[in-house]
Amino acid sequence: MPATPAWPPASTPRLFIDRPLGSESTPVIDGPAAHYLLNVMRAKIGDPLLLFDNRSGEWLASVAEAGKRSLTVRIERQTRPLERVPDLWLCFAPVKKARLDWIIEKATELGIARLQPVITERTIVERVKRERLEAQIVEACEQCGRTALPELAEPVKLPQLLTSWPRDRALLFADEAGGAPLAAADAPAPAAILTGPEGGFTMREREALLAAPAVRRIALGPRILRAETAAIAAVGIWMAAHGDWRDDRP
Repeated sequence: MPATPAWPPASTPRLFIDRPLGSESTPVIDGPAAHYLLNVMRAKIGDPLLLFDNRSGEWLASVAEAGKRSLTVRIERQTRPLERVPDLWLCFAPVKKARLDWIIEKATELGIARLQPVITERTIVERVKRERLEAQIVEACEQCGRTALPELAEPVKLPQLLTSWPRDRALLFADEAGGAPLAAADAPAPAAILTGPEGGFTMREREALLAAPAVRRIALGPRILRAETAAIAAVGIWMAAHGDWRDDRP
């Protein structure tokens, strides 16, 4: 007897919809998402979709109506609830476009809860296009299966970040001059990682960081890492030690 095919198929398109979803809803998909479904995926009536709304989790839906520029879908059932990601923030100095996009994409895939751009004295890129970064976040969540989008905070200057920093959240400062190995640091959630720009932090910034009560110096190995490499390496190490990669997580 042949096995029953898995449903929905692994090839089912998965999309973020910025509106509440539920068992009684019949959302309309338009804009770039509709273009993708209609012209790239060739979606037709009855085809399955996976949708998530950053509010209630993930839902299985099917195409009910397909027009030239929009689709109406029928929600069938919830497939997963809204996830709870580890309470880890990534505070990073913006870098050039392609490398910044890479930080956003990979940090989202790794499960970061909040992305905080930080403007330092040596930051080359002080203005970030929020819409582009939000699009990177959505695309990464669609690809990796997240049901909750990370929060994208507005850029803030380093002194302001330190002044308003919550005392109950450890700020793990990736210091090129050395520190405790991150893998051995006892810094469970709530926590944050701070990585610097191309060229690193200035001496004045290092002194301000080391004077802040919540800051802990960490090291990321014996080699000099690019800014984007340091950010993603640090998130990966923390997730392995304290995040939801562990089998014994609560």
